[in-house]
Amino acid sequence: MVLVHNHYPKQGRVILHIDMNAFYCSVHEAVEPHLYKGKPLAVAGSVELRKGIIVTSSYAARYLGIKTGMQVRQALRICPDLILIRPDFDLYRSFSRRFMQIAYSFSPLVESMSIDECFVDITGSKQFGTPLEIANHIQKKILDELGLPCSIGVAPNKLLAKMGSDLKKPSGISVMRLRDVPTLLWDKPCHYLYGIGKKTADKLIKLNIHTLGQLAAAEEKLLSKHFGILGPHLIQSAKGIDHSIVNPEQEQSKSIGHSTTLPHDVTDKKEVYRIFLNLADQVARRLRRQKLMSSTVQITIRDPEMRTITRSLTLQTPTEHMADIYSTACNLYDHHWEETSPIRLLGVTLQNLGAKEETAIQLDLFDYEKQPRRDQLNRIMDQLRDKFGENAILTAGMMGDDPSALIRNHKARGTSLQMDHLKNNPLHQDE
Repeated sequence: MVLVHNHYPKQGRVILHIDMNAFYCSVHEAVEPHLYKGKPLAVAGSVELRKGIIVTSSYAARYLGIKTGMQVRQALRICPDLILIRPDFDLYRSFSRRFMQIAYSFSPLVESMSIDECFVDITGSKQFGTPLEIANHIQKKILDELGLPCSIGVAPNKLLAKMGSDLKKPSGISVMRLRDVPTLLWDKPCHYLYGIGKKTADKLIKLNIHTLGQLAAAEEKLLSKHFGILGPHLIQSAKGIDHSIVNPEQEQSKSIGHSTTLPHDVTDKKEVYRIFLNLADQVARRLRRQKLMSSTVQITIRDPEMRTITRSLTLQTPTEHMADIYSTACNLYDHHWEETSPIRLLGVTLQNLGAKEETAIQLDLFDYEKQPRRDQLNRIMDQLRDKFGENAILTAGMMGDDPSALIRNHKARGTSLQMDHLKNNPLHQDE
C-alpha cells in the first residue's frame, strides 16, 4: 500500500478522462460482430436515400478517408463497400449508462460530459491500485463486459486528462503531467488546446500568437484587452493549469436543443415552419420533463455550403409551452433569413433555463385567465404521450417525410450531448 500511495500526489488530484472510441459504430460492432466487426461502416441519416451526412465512422472507414460531416454520397464514392447504419440512440444510451456504471465502480466522482465521455476523480481510489492500474482495469472491464474500445487520459486536472485521452486512439492510455506540457504541447498551434475554438485561435494569430508556447508566454494585459476575463484563463490553460473540479451531480441543463439535417434543400416557408413545429414540440417536451422554464429561444440555420447562422430572442415571460417556442422560432426565421435561400439544417435551442418552481411569471389579465388551461392541456398531453408514445398526439402540421418528423422516435434521434438518459438515473443504479 505504501508503494501505491507514492503514485498519488500529497496535494492535488488524479483525474481520468474516459473517451469511447468511435462510440456509435463500436456499439454496433459489439452487438452484431458477425455483421460489422472490423468492417468500414458509418452511422448516417437517410440511409435509403443515400443523402444526408456521416454522423460517425468506424476506424476501418476512417483509414480509407471517411470523415464525420462528409456527405453520404461522397463517402460512397470513396468507399463503395461502406456499410451505412441508421442511428439507434436507445442502444447508444444503454451502453452509455453501462460504461459509466463501470467508471462509477472505481470512484463516486464521475462527471458525464456527453453520451460517450466522462471525467473520473480517482484521488481517493487508492484501494484499487495506482492511477495507471486503475486506468488499465477500467479500460479492460469496458472491453471485456461491453466489447467497446476506449482511450483514457491520466492527469492532475481535467484539461490535461482530456488532452491525454486524445493522444493515443484507439485504445490508448496516456499520462499527461504538468512538467510534460512544454514538451508535448507548446509547439502545437493554439487550436490544438481543448477549449480553444477556431475563432479564438484566429484572433490569437492576429496578435502574432501562433503556438501554445507563445500563448503561455503572452502578456496577461494584452490578452485581457482583447479577450476580457477569458484572457488570463487562456494563458493558464496553455500552461496546463486547470482548477475546475469533477462534479458528479447531474447539473441542471444549461440549454436544451434539437436540430435536424435535411435530405434535400428546403426553400418553402411552409415546410420550414412545419420543421420548426416538430423541433419546438420536442424541446418543449424535454423542458417540461426536467421541470424547467426557458427565457430565450435560439434558432440555427445552415445552408448547403455549411454556412451557419444562429439568432436568438429573449422572451418577456419565461415559457414551457410549445406554441411560444414555435412562434418565436418562426419570427426569428422571418426576420433573419431570405425566404428563397436553401436550407440543409434547422435547429431550435432553449437557453436561460430556470427551475419552474423558482421562476416568477408575470402575466397580463388575458394570459392570467388562459394560463391554467394551457398548463392543464400540457399535463394531459404529456401523460398521454408518456403512456402511449410520442406519436400518440400530433397535429396535422407535424406530418411529413423529412427527418424532423422522426424526431419523436427516440431510437432514431438524439445527439452525443443529449444527456437526458442520465437525469434522475444515478450511475450506480442498474437499468
